Amino acid sequence: MTSDEQAKASHRNIPGSEEFRAFIASGWAGRSATPVPRAEVADYAARRRAVVSQRFPGERLVIPAGGLKVRSNDTDYPFRPHTAFAYLSGLGANSEPDSVLVMDPKPEGGHEAVLFFRPLAPRDSEEFYADARFGEFWVGPRPTVQDVESQLGIGARHIDSFSDVLAKDAGATRLRVVRAADEQVADLVDEARAQAETSASVSEQHEADEEFARYLSGMRIVKDEWEIGEMRRAIAATHGGFEAIIAGLPEAVRKTRGERWVEGLFGLHARHEGNGVGYESISASGDHANTIHWTKNTGQVRDGDLILVDAGVEVDSLYTADITRTLPVAGRYTEVQRKIYEAVLAAQEAGMAAVKPGNKFSDIHAAAIRVIAQRLHEWGLLPDGVTLDQTLDPEHGGWHRRWMVHGTSHHLGMDVHDCQLLLRQDYMDGELKPGMILTVEPGLYFKADDLLVPEEFRGIGVRIEDNVLVTEDGHENLSAAMPRTVDEVEAWIERVQSGAAE
Repeated sequence: MTSDEQAKASHRNIPGSEEFRAFIASGWAGRSATPVPRAEVADYAARRRAVVSQRFPGERLVIPAGGLKVRSNDTDYPFRPHTAFAYLSGLGANSEPDSVLVMDPKPEGGHEAVLFFRPLAPRDSEEFYADARFGEFWVGPRPTVQDVESQLGIGARHIDSFSDVLAKDAGATRLRVVRAADEQVADLVDEARAQAETSASVSEQHEADEEFARYLSGMRIVKDEWEIGEMRRAIAATHGGFEAIIAGLPEAVRKTRGERWVEGLFGLHARHEGNGVGYESISASGDHANTIHWTKNTGQVRDGDLILVDAGVEVDSLYTADITRTLPVAGRYTEVQRKIYEAVLAAQEAGMAAVKPGNKFSDIHAAAIRVIAQRLHEWGLLPDGVTLDQTLDPEHGGWHRRWMVHGTSHHLGMDVHDCQLLLRQDYMDGELKPGMILTVEPGLYFKADDLLVPEEFRGIGVRIEDNVLVTEDGHENLSAAMPRTVDEVEAWIERVQSGAAE
């Protein structure tokens, strides 16, 4: 058991007589004997494990899914497995909490993958009817060992035998674990290491774990064809979610907390079309758009304001989109809003132009931020006498960053900020390669209380974000179907709202 411990209520009355247990275990139709079909992702996951096997020969590799986290008292947060587990097992939203994937070294070389988990309990067990956290009566059936083996093409065992595998020839076999995935599993690995009395110090063992986690994070930086297909699905679903928002904007204006209404519309669509949202949605109207990660979404939505929506659908495979559009609530941008929006759009176009094989990841930000700095310089917002080259000086400049403090891009995939464990030289200075998927998302933020900008700018925040695939000869904007230019966005709003009114 690695899930958080829940509070136990003494007043719960679960029947437990022998007569009741015999009765509740009887009279059920037999379970289906039809094998679960092999998952499409199974072959791709096998290839990923083969790469890991080559990198860590002869080592026992432990990749936990993680456990349930208590939200309050006896209720849990929705379970989401650790990304490394999902990536190497092929399981997504249907992963079982407390599962552990073990890659066990074989004497002849390579590894055998075995999934340890809590399988379906028999109907004559107390868990079947009495366990409100895991029991079939309460949360539905879990897969059997045979189900997992058929679906994934790997071995599967009950989680109760996991500790025995850790202890097996631990002195002769090096252990590595993804520590951040599950602290209790990491502690079990440390205990096995201590009992084996290995020559490596605790700090050396933990450094080896960090190296393992970093490698698994970096593996995901180039997507295979299956992953790219999942990203296309996530982006298409996100497109639909934005159209639901547009259709609901008039109602959002009428609500006292319209931002929550917008958030809810997208969340409803995300739960219907996928597993849910890939991250906390930002529905930032008016000056709230100038808070970069505004997820409270407690404000009103007013005619005449812009609303910045940063949201993404996570599909069942756990791949997520991450898209931002800044929409005029009334359907038309004002002259000032258009001016700022088009500056951000020009910066995004410059950033996208830098997305091509051979360029560095950091080139995307350099291209976009130069346009931002140039516009701010043209508008006279930089301190007197500061030139464009001076503000772009990385050591002594940066005045323009007051109005765009964040970066322009990040990798995207199973995590909204994917591959985050990579070292700076491998991430920021890394070379762009075909198969990478990343965001391009410049912005300009003029807070309502910013006295260094014209009054007409104050309270306006704009960000535009798209999801981009690096191709052999450049890039593909995977979210290109979602309008971006001023005229296209205005026409989009009119079309969607006209259709909604019919």
